[in-house]
Amino acid sequence: MIRCIKGFKDILPEDLPSWRVIKKTAHKLAQCYGYSEVMIPLLEYTDLFTRSIGGGTDIVEKEMYTFQDKDGSLITLRPEGTAGVVRSFLEHRLFNIPKNKKLYYIGPMFRHERPQAGRLRQFHQFGVEAFDITDSLIDVEVIALLWNFFSFLEIPQLTLEINTLGTQGDRKRYIQQLKDFLVPHLQHLCENCRRRYQTNPLRILDCKVPTCRLILQHSPHLCDDLSPLSREHFQGVLEGLTTLNIPFTHNHYLVRGLDYYTRTTFEVTTPALGAQSTLGAGGRYDGLIESLGGQPTPAIGFAVGLERVALLLPPSLIPPSAPLIFMAAFGNQGRQAGIKIIDELRKKGLIVETDYQASTLRGHLKKADRLSALITIILGDNEVQKGSLILRDMQTKEQKEILISQVSDILMSRIQKLSLPTEIY
Repeated sequence: MIRCIKGFKDILPEDLPSWRVIKKTAHKLAQCYGYSEVMIPLLEYTDLFTRSIGGGTDIVEKEMYTFQDKDGSLITLRPEGTAGVVRSFLEHRLFNIPKNKKLYYIGPMFRHERPQAGRLRQFHQFGVEAFDITDSLIDVEVIALLWNFFSFLEIPQLTLEINTLGTQGDRKRYIQQLKDFLVPHLQHLCENCRRRYQTNPLRILDCKVPTCRLILQHSPHLCDDLSPLSREHFQGVLEGLTTLNIPFTHNHYLVRGLDYYTRTTFEVTTPALGAQSTLGAGGRYDGLIESLGGQPTPAIGFAVGLERVALLLPPSLIPPSAPLIFMAAFGNQGRQAGIKIIDELRKKGLIVETDYQASTLRGHLKKADRLSALITIILGDNEVQKGSLILRDMQTKEQKEILISQVSDILMSRIQKLSLPTEIY
């Protein structure tokens, strides 16, 4: 038997109600904040990611699914959404259209990493990107959107951690300070951190190895040597979050693994996930658009891993299923009239099922019970000749004969009185 590839996962029918709630919340909230949806391709030229994410990152070095196309070019399954959105923003000159300067996306990403709970090789992200706004209040808006997304979904024990990486000049100056500090400790760093010392020193701050954490307790902080503009910007973000009553912790060791981040960086975590505690993260990337051939343009965004959110979604947020109506149609005239009624009810948004192979009323009723139908419509040749049908309540077993012309109105009224949804959520 052929099985699913390791690190990939089927999302089964019983899981989809949770996913619908999560996606509906993402769409509605993003649109309330003025973001327009964009759908970007799964495949991009590899150069897009090596130039944007950075050649010294774990994603580019170890995790990308890259292969040669038939024309010899290297293409990659997208490992994240920001680079593709920026490429689309530039290619289609969306910077000339005011409403397209705030974009969001929902879709699958691909990374070759060790599969674990909530972390797969094909995973789904909800992300937003806001372009061409320098004011620190756009940082506050983006963080508030992320925080409210989790809050509306009632994800427990949320913590917002925030830091600043300063400008490229601040960052360059700090990296040298960090490297100077680490020189006497290199032999005590883990193997990954010794490699990162040469390729991506900031990532050392994010190391979870106890010996590295102990050394870093005495390392310099980037915030201690910020330029005046960077300091003012970061202070504006913190004041805005305070105004919105969004609690935060300033984490001096919070960095992003991608080269394009500058200034504000943030992530939302919860201990409910265990060791993999990060739910969503993001930050500013003011230099990315210029590095990909555009004009200098400030930008900020975040991404959320939806698999992790699905693990934590409370059952109380999942709405009741729309009720199932079952059509028990038999006999030549009954079957023909039955498919016509089924079509009419489905066009009105009702969920209607039948059994095309059952030839007796007994067989139909057994199938209706197995499907947990709310109501069964009984329609045979005799009923068609009288212009009527029978509605059977599958819980009380009560039956009522009505005119065929009344069935749609009566069923809609019946369901609404029970305060049940009339359509698929």
